[in-house]
Amino acid sequence: MNNPFQIQPELRYGAPVCDEILTGRFFTIGYSYYFRQAKWTLEIVNRNDHLLTEYERLNNFRADTRIPQRFRAGLGAYNGNGYDRGHLVASANQKFQQIQNSETFLLSNMSPQHPNFNRQIWRKLEEAIRELNAREDILETYVLTAPVFYFQIPIQTIGDKKNDYGIDIPVPHAFVKSVLAEDKRGRLSLWTFEMKNEPLDGALSDYLVSTYDVEQIVGGRFWDRVNGADLHQQKKTPSEMW
Repeated sequence: MNNPFQIQPELRYGAPVCDEILTGRFFTIGYSYYFRQAKWTLEIVNRNDHLLTEYERLNNFRADTRIPQRFRAGLGAYNGNGYDRGHLVASANQKFQQIQNSETFLLSNMSPQHPNFNRQIWRKLEEAIRELNAREDILETYVLTAPVFYFQIPIQTIGDKKNDYGIDIPVPHAFVKSVLAEDKRGRLSLWTFEMKNEPLDGALSDYLVSTYDVEQIVGGRFWDRVNGADLHQQKKTPSEMW
């Protein structure tokens, strides 16, 4: 079997451990059978933007049949429970081919998100990352996104026992985005954000955290193919940097 780290460009700088790696056409999912959702996703933002054709958001949500039924979410799990099917790889980050956008609507790329989190500050962060990626000096932008579970806090679940094989989907307490930008001189800059899965106020800079600390919570090194001395973790606010 081919090593996905050798053929998937978004895995160039490494990824955490997981139960199964699901290699897509345009991004990679590290899946957790235990949590019935991605442990992480990894993408290169709009890596096909040279095609200069944008497609409308497809909204074709569907189960990921690569995952055994007993370990995957179905559409019924999200019906009427008050949570959004929250994208980990944003739809707008993959929009230059129909199949590229379609892949983002696999439920393996979704986690239950509070609506006023998903549609407000999470969206604001996604838009800021695309602004970073559009800068003239940026060559590529890699984004690792991960649900976070705090084991000292009770975990709520959602699910449709009648239609989705009795699967319960745990609701993450928070989400992490770790953004690795490579500029045209080869310099690597890193920003990592941790946000609770609830309505949040304030600036994006309020949620900048140490990558090392978040790796401890998620359980794995994010960019393990890069020497730590070559990573420049940014302490300034996004508005100052971007």
